Amino acid sequence: MSDLSDYRKSYEKAALLESNIPEDPINLFQRWFYEVEEFGGIEEVNAMTVSTIGLDGFPKSRIVLLKKFNEEGFIFFTNYNSEKGRAIAANPHICLSFFWPTAERQVIIKGIAEKTTEIISDNYFDSRPDGSKLGAIASDQSAVIPSREYLEQKLTEIEKSYEGKTIPRPEHWGGFLVRPVEVEFWQGRPNRLHDRIRYSLTAEYDWKIERLSS
Repeated sequence: MSDLSDYRKSYEKAALLESNIPEDPINLFQRWFYEVEEFGGIEEVNAMTVSTIGLDGFPKSRIVLLKKFNEEGFIFFTNYNSEKGRAIAANPHICLSFFWPTAERQVIIKGIAEKTTEIISDNYFDSRPDGSKLGAIASDQSAVIPSREYLEQKLTEIEKSYEGKTIPRPEHWGGFLVRPVEVEFWQGRPNRLHDRIRYSLTAEYDWKIERLSS
C-alpha cells in the first residue's frame, strides 16, 4: 500500500474575506477566473469537473471545458446522447467544480442543467474548427465501438461526404446551461484553516452568504 501521509503543503497565497466579496457569486467567479488566468501556471483555466448521477445510480465525474458564463449560469457543450447527456436528462441536478492549484483555490457549484437555446448551440458549433465539427458528427459519444480504426474510418467517410459543404450542427449535439443554486469558494490558508464562503440561492432569488468551517 502506498502511504501518502507525508504529502503536505502550506497554503499561503491569499485570503477570502467577507469584507471583499460581492453580493453575487457570478461576479466573484469572474474575478477569480481572470485572476487565475493572469496568475498563470494553468494550461486550461476553464477546465472543470462535471459530476452527474448516472442511469445506474452511481455518481460519475469527468473533465469538460466551460465555454461561457454569465448572470444566468455556466455553459458547456456535449453530445446529448452521451452517457453524460442521458444522465442529465434523467436528473438535471449536477455539480461543477474548478481546482486552480497555482492560486490555491477551488470553486464548487451545485446547479440545475437545462439545454441551451438552439441559437446558442448553433453559434458555438459554427465557431469550431471543421475537424471538431466533423468529430462531433462521427462520434457516437460513450457508445461501445470495435476499434480505434472503426472511428477513424467513420471520420474519413464523413469528411468525404461534407467536402466543400457547410457542416451543420447535429441535433444531438449542443449546450447545457447550469443555473447555480449554491456556489462555494475555497481559498487555501495556513494550518488547514482554509477560507470557505458559500452562496445559497434563497426562495426570493437573492443570495445568502455564509462562512463555513474548514
